Amino acid sequence: MNLSQNSRKSAPRIFVTGGAGYIGSHVVKALGEAGYEVLVYDNLSSGNRWAILYGDLVEGDLADRVLLEKTLADFRPDAVMHFAAFIEVNESVRQPLKYYRNNTLNALKLLETVRQVEIPYFIFSSTAAVYGTPETIPVTEQTPLQPINPYGASKMMSERLLADLAAVESNFNYVALRYFNVAGADSRFRIGQAYENATHLITRALKTAHGEYAKLQIFGTDYPTPDGTCIRDYIHVDDLAEAHLVALDHLMAGGGSEIFNCGYGHGYSVREVVEMARKVTGMDFTVEEAPRREGDPAALTADSRRIRRKLGWQPRYDDLEFIIHTAWEWEKVLKAKKYRNS
Repeated sequence: MNLSQNSRKSAPRIFVTGGAGYIGSHVVKALGEAGYEVLVYDNLSSGNRWAILYGDLVEGDLADRVLLEKTLADFRPDAVMHFAAFIEVNESVRQPLKYYRNNTLNALKLLETVRQVEIPYFIFSSTAAVYGTPETIPVTEQTPLQPINPYGASKMMSERLLADLAAVESNFNYVALRYFNVAGADSRFRIGQAYENATHLITRALKTAHGEYAKLQIFGTDYPTPDGTCIRDYIHVDDLAEAHLVALDHLMAGGGSEIFNCGYGHGYSVREVVEMARKVTGMDFTVEEAPRREGDPAALTADSRRIRRKLGWQPRYDDLEFIIHTAWEWEKVLKAKKYRNS
């Protein structure tokens, strides 16, 4: 049974790694609005101080064991949410050790410290990349894990760390949320994606519409899909943030360790996303076809019935046009912010 909004306002303490980043900041916003006390731990390598709408920030790296131990011991959180990770598939193929060092080794260091301070609940930011190229879609949580790139493998290994730890620690439980393609922005346009090197399709399409890029490249047009381009399950970032809150409710109500897919259960091709971006922006930007990228499966969509049934998760923004609209409005805000600061 999920905790009510009134129960949430007893202000449990939540420690959030990577809380200044895109997804982390939206979860911090949701936690703050729900009445939790939040402490963000972030090295600001890809996050932004201004994106933290609630709580305090400790600027630090997970590799800094001394600072991490002191921060956790001083704050004494009820739960940890772990977002800090590298996320670029292409880069992971070129620099695998960078991804294992940050995504897996630093997760191990964090878990060691979490157990040292005896924090009982842990929510892990995982990814659909752990599935690799599944034989059937939508994928369920029981689909075999066969990642085809170091990014997915690094997250899979972190999931294994969690499972093995929970198996021997009776007072430790976790939820791993396997994200599909996260997109969109805060519906009040206060925060959104702000990476210097945007790699997400929707963000790059909108930046191309804005004139920041001369053209948008489509990587691969010969996939075994209806229009030859990759198909992905796009989930609005605010729906994903709510999934973290119901996962936290589950753990704090005494629920056991779980793994859940977070997606809408259907997908859109690259070409469909491009056409919707043109519709939302009203701009006919240039698109160029390019060869496939390494590590990209043809199609990836989620069977998310389990989180809906077990945790009562009810997404509100399953609408590609709305997702792209919020991202577009945020791009306008971000461009104005950069102009003011230039």
